[in-house]
Amino acid sequence: MSVDDDLQDTVARLVRAGKGILAADESLPTIAKRFAAVGIEATAENRRAYRSLLFTTPGADAFISGVILFEETLAQRAGDGTPLPEVLARAGIVPGIKVDQGKVPLAGAPGDEVTQGLDGLGARLRTYRGLGARFAKWREVYTIGPHNPTLLGIAVNAEVLARYAAACQAEGLVPIVEPEVLIDGDHPLERCEEVTLEVLHAVFDALHRHRVTLEHILLKPSMVLPGKASGPKAAPDVVAAATLRVLKRAVPAAVPGINFLSGGQGPEEATANLNAINLGFPTAPWALSFSYGRALQEPVLKTWEGKPENVVAAQRVFHRRARLNGLARQGAYQPRMEREA
Repeated sequence: MSVDDDLQDTVARLVRAGKGILAADESLPTIAKRFAAVGIEATAENRRAYRSLLFTTPGADAFISGVILFEETLAQRAGDGTPLPEVLARAGIVPGIKVDQGKVPLAGAPGDEVTQGLDGLGARLRTYRGLGARFAKWREVYTIGPHNPTLLGIAVNAEVLARYAAACQAEGLVPIVEPEVLIDGDHPLERCEEVTLEVLHAVFDALHRHRVTLEHILLKPSMVLPGKASGPKAAPDVVAAATLRVLKRAVPAAVPGINFLSGGQGPEEATANLNAINLGFPTAPWALSFSYGRALQEPVLKTWEGKPENVVAAQRVFHRRARLNGLARQGAYQPRMEREA
């Protein structure tokens, strides 16, 4: 199989109808913070046990097409000794890997940041592929403020995303391109829409310059939302209308899938907004799906609490949340399903 055929096969598996991607790629500080919130010690064994819980959930493969892993998880094993990437692959779920190495302030653009990790990326991608990864993810973030993001910040972050994507395709991994416009702040929804449009235009311009094959990427954007300090949350139909306006203006039809990040939304909010987006554009040229982390995992962690006797109950909660998002992926979710479940 050629590299292009391999990339196309991975994309086809990731965008399957009714399915989305689980983001289980939390860094060590992030997962420690989430564990601490429910009284779990962030040891390597607890991290392994928790991710094994998620990956071995019976029936999750009906709604989850891929999982983004943290580097540590690639080398960890389930309770029976099976490598965790192999656990996923046996269930028909595609293993992926987060490859960025954290963000730092961007010199010359106060208030903006840029993500590190391009140095040595090719060699790391070859290693990850050898361990079972078939796609990768890289996140750039954009803060909305009185003077941010700057034109420099938008341009530099787009360039980095494009260089990462080109490196992935050269090594046979499908790149997930993640430009996240942060929800932090008191900006109105209209300002978020304006910034998101500018960001996506810059990203696709850079992808074109670097000769990235759009048919072999996935886009992981944030939805268009008002800042969380701006007042009441926007209704799902309002979020959907603004998000779709941006996507129609900025994202080429060649892109096979758009997997939204949850970006600070609650589990039910993220599901309802995804459902409204699918209802708002049933003939979209892209698969409109999810790549959620906390919105899928938050109820699971609260149920598990690090206790072996809670594993089965926690897996039921994860299956339920995945199923509801799978329905939202098809515009078939209704809020009453939360109560019924």
